[in-house]
Amino acid sequence: MDETAAEFERLVVTVLTRFLRQNAQVLPADDEMAGLAARLWSVVGERGLPTPLAPEERGAPGGMTEAECAPVVARVQGPLPGGGLRDAVRQLVKACFYPEFKVCRDSFREVAPDGACRRQERERARLRLSGSHCVDCPHWVELGADAHEAFLAGEWKGDVKEFSASRAVFLPEDFRALRQWLHARARRGSNQKV
Repeated sequence: MDETAAEFERLVVTVLTRFLRQNAQVLPADDEMAGLAARLWSVVGERGLPTPLAPEERGAPGGMTEAECAPVVARVQGPLPGGGLRDAVRQLVKACFYPEFKVCRDSFREVAPDGACRRQERERARLRLSGSHCVDCPHWVELGADAHEAFLAGEWKGDVKEFSASRAVFLPEDFRALRQWLHARARRGSNQKV
């Protein structure tokens, strides 16, 4: 395995391990996790990463339809059981293949008619690989960890102490590492088939 594939595997396994643990899911064996990451890397190699935007471009949120996403998720998941893992794989696929854009959707701070912000509820955020933010949110690559923490705390709709107490759920740094790696990789011309 080359260094690039090994680093991708390490990042993916780290994110999956944290996600499954925070949701009290059984962890697959190490070789099964490595196989899942290798299958995802294979799909990245076939499809390529999304083309990076030029500095003056803003891009637009987009993504795969469920009909496009489902077979990729099934292939990446392979023989592993569904449940929380299937959801995690779906989110990983989206994180790898959604096109780049530079203006946040702001869904992490949208308030429902009852005044609550669903993305800022711990139980909902823990079901997302990316916590409060979308898997393709530009804040993952635009902001460093400290600036992102201050920004999210400043936008918190409820008691900011809840955010501070569960920061790793709402703003997981392992996911930032994966998003930044994918972003940098695309900019090195690796958006071509690997």
